[in-house]
Amino acid sequence: MALQDTMAFQRVQAISAAPVPSLSKTKLNLGCGRKYDENAVNVDIPSSDVVADVWHDLNLRPWPFEDDTFESVVAEDVIEHLRDVIPTMEEIHRVCRSGAVVRITLPHFSAANAYTDPTHLHYFSLFSFDYVTGERAFYTAKRFRMVRRELIFKPTVLNKLVWRLAKRYPEEYERRWAWMFPAWFLALKLEVVK
Repeated sequence: MALQDTMAFQRVQAISAAPVPSLSKTKLNLGCGRKYDENAVNVDIPSSDVVADVWHDLNLRPWPFEDDTFESVVAEDVIEHLRDVIPTMEEIHRVCRSGAVVRITLPHFSAANAYTDPTHLHYFSLFSFDYVTGERAFYTAKRFRMVRRELIFKPTVLNKLVWRLAKRYPEEYERRWAWMFPAWFLALKLEVVK
């Protein structure tokens, strides 16, 4: 049976097609899961253990929001679960106002948890999002400015030293040391450029 033939898939598509009422909050919490934020519009797929303001499969575009709606976006541990990263970033760009702040956390490619979760579709480098900032070759005209990017390590004495070296020599860390001293996750702060 194909995914499109399941009742759950059809229910998500029907919910996703419904228009979203006017929202007064200017913060968007993508893939909120169990992290409901009272100060944000919380979006996730329908689930019995998730509370969300808007039920929507983020793989389906366009998202049910008007252009230039949000001043900030939080995407904690969600982008690695979505099929297409570049179209997702384009959709974040569309629903955000110019200058909006986008905070993203996701597993680093060296982290064991990047591979243990069977729903992870992508693995990320510290430089993966350079493709939407224009710092490297790019696949989209939508632009973000990198405000901050950081590798986060499990808090151990050894990792304090590794973190300092990785911060000072990030390309060398990823090329040579990442598999010996894996990072835990990436934390990014981007600004929407329009």
